Amino acid sequence: MTAETDTTPSTGSCCSPTGSCHDGAADVQIEQADSVTTVYQVKGMTCGHCEGAVSEEISGIAGVTSVAAVASSGLVTVTSKAPLAEDAVRAAVDEAGYELLGPAA
Repeated sequence: MTAETDTTPSTGSCCSPTGSCHDGAADVQIEQADSVTTVYQVKGMTCGHCEGAVSEEISGIAGVTSVAAVASSGLVTVTSKAPLAEDAVRAAVDEAGYELLGPAA
């Protein structure tokens, strides 16, 4: 006699039905009251995976409390406890494989 089990397909996949790794902006957030928000222009992001890679690297910078990357606009909004050194943000974006153009105008 064999036992049958009913298994439901997992919906927790990294990739969405559209083939991208995410359907929206990649957000990494930690609540913080007194903070500084800066928007940066990043070149080379094309999909949710790119957003996640940039968000993950920038969120590793000391003092960063929130990162929201949007590939379609190339904008990355970073909230931190204090102003960040642009060199630190540039190094994080470079590590992710993209190019920091600087603060958005």
